[in-house]
Amino acid sequence: MGKSRRTVPEELLLLALDPTTGTTAQPQTLDLGLAGAQLVELSLAGRIVPEGDRIAVVLARPTGDPTLDHALELLRRRGSPVRAAHWIGGPRLGLRQTYLAHLERCGMVTAVPGQVCGVLPTTRYQASDDCTNAAIKQRLDTAIRTGVPPDPRTAALAALAHSVGLGKHLYPGNEGRSSRSRLRDLIRYDPLGGMVAHAVMDVQNGLPAQQNRAAAQGSAPAATGRSGARAAAGRGSGGRVAASRVGVR
Repeated sequence: MGKSRRTVPEELLLLALDPTTGTTAQPQTLDLGLAGAQLVELSLAGRIVPEGDRIAVVLARPTGDPTLDHALELLRRRGSPVRAAHWIGGPRLGLRQTYLAHLERCGMVTAVPGQVCGVLPTTRYQASDDCTNAAIKQRLDTAIRTGVPPDPRTAALAALAHSVGLGKHLYPGNEGRSSRSRLRDLIRYDPLGGMVAHAVMDVQNGLPAQQNRAAAQGSAPAATGRSGARAAAGRGSGGRVAASRVGVR
C-alpha cells in the first residue's frame, strides 16, 4: 500500500487532534475507533471481508503499512472469522499512542515536549500540514452540507468519528447541532463502516463483556441475536439507534 493516500486510522486521529492544545479529543474511546478504522482500511485494501457481524481474512499479503499489517497478522492468527466487537474490544489499547508515533515518523505530526504544572513531562502533537487536516474536515463538511452520498472512505470516517464522540469536537455548540446530526446519518452510506461503528459503540456499552458472560451461562445465541437486531435496526433507521448510544445532541 503506497502512502499517496492517508489511511482511515490516520485520518481519524488527525480529525481528533486539537490544533490549540496539541492533545486528542475523546482519548478514552479513540483507541476503540482506531481499532475499528483498521478493519475498515483492511477491507478497502481487499484483505478482509465482513461475514455478518464477523470479520474474515481473505488475503494475508502485507499492505506495506506496519500498523495495519500487525492487525492483519493478528486477525490471520485467529484462524476463523472473529466478531468485530470482540476484535475492537480486545487487549490492544494504546493504539492512539502507536498511531501518534506512526504519524510522527511519517512527518504528519510534530511532537512538542512540555510540562504540566511546570513539573510533569508531557508531549503534545501539532499537525505538520494544516491544509491536510482542513482537507479531511472539508470532505465531511461537503457530505453534510450537500447531502450527496459520500465515497465509502469518507462515509466510514464519518461513522467512526460519530461512534467515538468526535461530533462535538468537529461541530461544537448549539450552532453545530444540525451538523452533528447529519454526521451521524452518514453512517448509512457505507455498510461495513456502519457495522464497525456500531461495534465500537457496542464495546463502549460493554456488550462484548455481556456476551461473554451469557456464553458462560449457555445463553450466547440469545445475546448475539439481540445485538444483531440492534445493529440491523440502526442501519435501517439511518443511524437513529447510533444517536441514542452516543448521545449526540
